[in-house]
Amino acid sequence: MAFAGTTQKCMACDKTVYLVDKLTADNRVYHKACFRCHHCKGTLKLGNYNSFEGVLYCRPHFDQLFKRTGSLEKSFEGTPKIAKPEKPVDETNSY
Repeated sequence: MAFAGTTQKCMACDKTVYLVDKLTADNRVYHKACFRCHHCKGTLKLGNYNSFEGVLYCRPHFDQLFKRTGSLEKSFEGTPKIAKPEKPVDETNSY
């Protein structure tokens, strides 16, 4: 009997994740070693991480991001951002 393996890929490195090394967070699969803060590269655990738009942070750096900018609309330099669609202009309420 041959082991069929898994087809699940790590969100960080895109390599196959086997059951013994699997970690699932925010419905995404990671290797335990790939589950790291985007800013400091520190290893994260399920109890000490935050994510914003799919980017993982340790709690101190997530808090720093929020406090530095005053909102979650801006990010650290170099952090991937997903562009938000612009709101349509409602011309029915023009004065």
